[in-house]
This record gives sequence, C-alpha cells and structure tokens, in this order.
Amino acid sequence: MRPPARPRAAGTARPRPADQGAAAQDQAREDRTAAGPRPGPARSARPRQAEERRTDEHQAEQREAQPARPRAQAARPEAGRAPSSEGRPGVVSDQLADRLAERTAMARYRVWRRIGWTALVVAVAAGLGWATFFSPLFALDAEQVRVTGEGTTVDVGEVREAVTGEAGVPLPRLDTVGLREEILAMNAVKNVRITRAWPDGLTVELTSREPVAAVPQPGDVYALMDAEGVRVATAEEVPEGLPSIVTSLSDAGAGRRALDAALAVLGALPPKLAADITTVSAATQDDVRTTLSDGRVILWGSGADVPLKTKVAQTLLRAEPTATTVDVSSPGLPVTH
Repeated sequence: MRPPARPRAAGTARPRPADQGAAAQDQAREDRTAAGPRPGPARSARPRQAEERRTDEHQAEQREAQPARPRAQAARPEAGRAPSSEGRPGVVSDQLADRLAERTAMARYRVWRRIGWTALVVAVAAGLGWATFFSPLFALDAEQVRVTGEGTTVDVGEVREAVTGEAGVPLPRLDTVGLREEILAMNAVKNVRITRAWPDGLTVELTSREPVAAVPQPGDVYALMDAEGVRVATAEEVPEGLPSIVTSLSDAGAGRRALDAALAVLGALPPKLAADITTVSAATQDDVRTTLSDGRVILWGSGADVPLKTKVAQTLLRAEPTATTVDVSSPGLPVTH
C-alpha cells in the first residue's frame, strides 16, 4: 500500500517536460480510438468525471510549466503617447530636438528678415524725404527763375525780386500760394501762374492789365485804365496810341457808369480800329463817342452789343468814306451824316 502523496503548495507544479506530457496525452487518445468502444455496460459518470479531472489537472500542470507570455496589451503603446525610445536609444529624441531647433531657427530668421526689410524701407524713405524737402538738391536757384507775360505795365524787377527772395528753399516746400497772392497785389497784375521747373527752377506766367484809355486827372496827369476800369498806372502825358477819355473819376455815380460804358466799348473793339481812335467822350453811360484819327466820329450809344455795332460801323466807314458821323447806337437802323 502506497503512502499518501504530499500535498503541493499552491501555485507550484511538478516539473515535467512540456513535450512529454503532450505526447503522452496524444498516445492515450490514439489508443482509445484504436481499441474502440469496450464491451459491457456503460461506464458510470463517476469514473468519467475522475478521468476528466485528471486531464484538467494535467493541462493545468503543463500551463504552469510553460513560461508566462507577455500580454499583448502591455506590449502595445498607449494611444496618444510618443513611441518609446528604449529600443532605439537617442534616435527619436534627437530627431525631435533637431526639428524643434530647426523650426525655432527658421522663425527667428523670418523675424530678423522682416525687421531688416522694414529698417531698409524706413531708411530709404527717410533719405528720400531729406533729399526732397531739406537738402539743397532741389533748392530754388535765383538764376533759374523765368518771368513771362509782363506786358507794358508790370514791373518785372519787382516780380523777380519777390520770387528770388525764396532762393535756397527746396521746391517742394516753396509756398507758391503765398507767393502768388504777393504778386497779385502788385500793380497791373491781373493774374499769375507759378510752375515749378525741376530740379531748381521756377516759371512765373503773368497776365498783365493793359490800359485801353487815359483819363485826365487833376494836376495835369492821366490815369491809365484797363477794360475793366482798373487803374494800372499814372502818366503825365497820354501814351502814344492810347485814346483819352473825357470824363471825371471823381463822380462815384453817373461819372463812374459813363466811364465803365466807354471802357466796355474800347475793350470790345478790334485792335486795328482801337488803334485809330484818338479820343473818347462819355457824357453819360448811354452816350459814348469815339473820334478817329481822320476826324470822323462814331456814336456808340451804350456799351451793349459792341461786337454787332463794330461790324456795322466798319461796313459804313468803308461804304461812305465821306461821312463825318456814323451812328450805330441802334445797329438795326444805323445813320450816317
């Protein structure tokens, strides 16, 4: 009779080769298959349960004898984590560090490049601004000032003196508006246009007030008047080729209206006919008369419709050279004497 088997500690198993247990199990299975079903009464359920228990114990011993496999889940990296660098020491971490350093260097380069371009643009703009507004490169040269259109009454020296007073000032900073107002305040200047002539010149185009008649004044002087009734100059004698107007400037009412009517007639006449007139008289604004160099008189009436009256007067002067008076105050019904 065998002594009872020692109870094994929990979790321990008798060492047995894994191949030997698996081979014995396969051999027993083949023997039962070859022998076929045993004759006799069916085995009871208890021996069968005991056999199944022994088989389960045998399989448990085989599993305990085999080394434990690492879990697949433990071997897999968790989602969202960077792969471990234990298998390849220094590779992944070095590459990540290099990429971060490269990205930082590129960002720094872009910043410095932007700063450099901005500084260059600011420097260029500042240089251009200084050269344009403050340097002598575009400063006005007094010798490059040109004055035109002075006519017979404008003092060119006075105009040039006013312009050359701004010599040395860069053209972009030159106050042309103030300079224009100063020139317009001068005598006999009707209009002025100032143009910069780059890089250091200035062009002054004047429109002068040309006198059309000389009006006698107290003191044996004559006021030279233009077509708008502006007094442009004073002369001791009537200038050659300029008619004199017999009227008075002292009367602010009727005399002034008569003068304006006479000047309107003279201003609308063609140059050839105006040059042939020696005197103009205007007792009232509706009684303007001109005397030609040959003594013939033209009655104009008022200063209205002067272009039409001029055509009629010229036609009558050619058609009736012996007439001493030509009345065109009503151009539709002219009269000659």
